[in-house]
Order: sequence, then C-alpha cells, then structure tokens
Amino acid sequence: MKKKSELSTKGAPSYKLQNREPRHAPEGPLKTVMPQDNDVERAERLKEVLQNLYEVNKRAPVIVEGRRDALALKKIGLAGDIITLHRGKGIYDFCEDIAERFQRVVLLMDWDEKGEDLHKIVSEHLKGLWEEFSAFREIIKVLCQKDIKDIEGIPVLLERLAGAEITVGGPEEAGGFLGDI
Repeated sequence: MKKKSELSTKGAPSYKLQNREPRHAPEGPLKTVMPQDNDVERAERLKEVLQNLYEVNKRAPVIVEGRRDALALKKIGLAGDIITLHRGKGIYDFCEDIAERFQRVVLLMDWDEKGEDLHKIVSEHLKGLWEEFSAFREIIKVLCQKDIKDIEGIPVLLERLAGAEITVGGPEEAGGFLGDI
C-alpha cells in the first residue's frame, strides 16, 4: 500500500493555468472578482492532483456516488471508466461485482456525512483494491477545504479559484462513463 506522501504532487510537472480573465461577480456586472495568488496556487495544486488522477484513471476505474459526480469528472477531462455507486443494486452486490471485474479502483466519494459513511462501507467491502489510491480523496478534500464537500462541485471551484475553466488530460481521448452498473 502506498503512503499518502508517495502520491504527493511535489516534483510532478507544473501545469500553469492560462486564460486568466476577470470574472463578473453575481452582485453586478461592474464588480469583478480576480483570483488571489493563494487561490491560483490552490487551483494549480488541485489540477496537478487531478492530472495524476487522470493518469491513474487510464488503468483503474473511479467510483463516485452519483451521476453528477461522474459528469463533473468527465467535464474536467477524466477519460477512463467512472462508475456510479449502487444505483439499482445494494452495496454488497455492487462491491461484489466490482471485485470480480477489477483488480484496482479509486474510491472518490463525497466528504459530506453521507459520503463519509458510504466511503467507510464500500472501502470495507473492497479491501485490497483501493488503498493504493486513497491519497487522491484525502488530498482533494484538503485542497477543496471548506468550499465544497462533493465531487460535483470541483469544476466550479476550480474555475472560481483560477479564473478560467480548467481541464486535465488530452482532448483526443474520450472516456467510458459506465453509469449505473
């Protein structure tokens, strides 16, 4: 099992954010919101983590709670399999099916109360399949701080922090949203 420090993005290639333009605040069209330096730095770190997740997702599926979470990951560029949790199946049957089909998975449940509960249950049923990638969820939680508590909010948070839409990976790859299995 890899330690969290082994999945750190330190030393990883730097992905500079481009197209930083002022955004208009909701209060009115004349007020603009420029990202602060610490916001841009946080967005760059989050993008680096997501770029690493993109690379892992080429080999291992990402399991999320719902369809909106899966669509959010696709929006930021993940191109591999993204599987939504237990829609139409009980958790035990879902986990049994996943264990039969895959040798490794990334668990990326939300970090609200429901997501934490689901993460605990699913991680117990999928022991040995997800631990290698556990740092992704923990690092994303830290980088999102208290701004969001779910996967579906990541694209909007990235855009707010960076001042531009952020994507990872390459546009030439199209992924496989497996949906509800």
